Amino acid sequence: MAGISIAHLVQNGTMSAEMAAFLWAMVDERHSFVTVAIPRLAGKSTTANAVLDLVPPGTPVHRLSGDTREMEQLKKETLGGYLVVGEFSQAPVQSYIWGEPVRQVFETLRAGYSLAVTLHASGLREAFEEICHGNGVADEDAFKIHYMLYIRRFEDIEGNFWRRLAEIHEVEGVKDGRPRGYLLYRWVEVDDTFEKVGKPLLLKASAKDLGAREELIRSMASAGRLSSEDIATMVRQYRRPG
Repeated sequence: MAGISIAHLVQNGTMSAEMAAFLWAMVDERHSFVTVAIPRLAGKSTTANAVLDLVPPGTPVHRLSGDTREMEQLKKETLGGYLVVGEFSQAPVQSYIWGEPVRQVFETLRAGYSLAVTLHASGLREAFEEICHGNGVADEDAFKIHYMLYIRRFEDIEGNFWRRLAEIHEVEGVKDGRPRGYLLYRWVEVDDTFEKVGKPLLLKASAKDLGAREELIRSMASAGRLSSEDIATMVRQYRRPG
């Protein structure tokens, strides 16, 4: 699924245009987020990368290797933007980190960065269990993550995978490694639709702004304008409605 854009994810039914608009505003305001799922090939990295394509022009996106010297340099430079971690995981894969490097990432966030990371978890509580208890991240650092995206993966009779962004949660606090959060959007399996069930408290974007973003993404998906270049042009030309 490499290279798939947010418009493509709307077109193929992974998420609604309304959810995509929310995620666009989320990274526009540089909120940290974690994308989680349980099975392999669920599209965690694909979804996270599609969301990161929506960051404001000129926003640095630093893809971390997990090297200590790299994070020390970022703390000194205070460049801002997003720190992107392949996954919080003990698997021996390049850009996957666990333990001390994870704690160092959260220390680096204190220098004014935001975080985008993926994680194997079945939902909000398990995600923070892994972050706080699995990696020893303090509550105040873990609370830098304001949003969690949970993806479900399915398989059709021919063995092809399909996916749904099943939940988006907002986090309002973390205590003893347990998040206090609430559901904003969910996928309704019985009729394969998406619905908004809560109002974000941490997002500054107005309803008018979110509606304008939603219409833009819906029109891009409908017109088949799915490339990364199309998305970059959309983001560059967007002006928030007054």
